[in-house]
Amino acid sequence: MKYQKVQKQLDEREKLRKFRELDDAFAQALRQLEDPDSDFDIPTGPPVRSLAALEADDQAERQKEQDLLFSQRLKALLKEYDLSEGGVSELIQTLLAYGLWEMDRMPAQSDSGH
Repeated sequence: MKYQKVQKQLDEREKLRKFRELDDAFAQALRQLEDPDSDFDIPTGPPVRSLAALEADDQAERQKEQDLLFSQRLKALLKEYDLSEGGVSELIQTLLAYGLWEMDRMPAQSDSGH
């Protein structure tokens, strides 16, 4: 029984010693961080980004995906209807010039089937 009490005291002392060592090391690290002349280099992760910046990146990524899908679909339609990009561009410019199509608005669909 006495042996357990002595052993327990030694364990507590060892824990206290380790805690003091850790505390001293932590205090020294803080002093080095606060010292402007210190060359102490602590690796850090990437900078924290705001939610607005993350949402803007997500929106940009979604827009990029939509643009790619649109481009692929347009090329497939051009091929399916045997049209050239130049011919479609000329048609769009003509529709815009005569006010039959407004920029950034989807044209009305016809009931002709194609």
